[in-house]
Amino acid sequence: MLHILFVCTGNTCRSPMAEAIFAKKSEEYGIKSIISSAGIGFVGESGVSQNAVTVCNEIDIDVSGHKPRIIRERDLEVADLFVAMTEGHAETLRTIGVDDKRIYVLGNGIPDPYGSDLVTYRRCRKAIEEAIDKLCEYLKENYPQCIGGIPSE
Repeated sequence: MLHILFVCTGNTCRSPMAEAIFAKKSEEYGIKSIISSAGIGFVGESGVSQNAVTVCNEIDIDVSGHKPRIIRERDLEVADLFVAMTEGHAETLRTIGVDDKRIYVLGNGIPDPYGSDLVTYRRCRKAIEEAIDKLCEYLKENYPQCIGGIPSE
């Protein structure tokens, strides 16, 4: 089974939303994986952003229980694929020893909505949703070991 780690700066907006959206979409694609998310920068103790909770609730996804955390050394050992929200995150992963073959940048990079209004968070969520579809196609082509079951039509 493939272990996927979604990575952003603080693990309060983008990576928790991407993790949850991927969890839902991966079922549709028949992808079996272990998924989690983490931040590479400062991670506060306040929990996931309220606007992230709101915009995910709009598509019947609940991220309210997510607890932000920083990337750990163990993550570097067990994750098969690091899904970075931006090329900057990918570069940070490279500097801490993650092989480029294990890094995937989501979409063309997902801009950080932190501190923005709901409209910006909805745009972010939409960009994540579209990029997750492409990620699922990439996984089906490049990681056949993660395909289990018949995808929904």
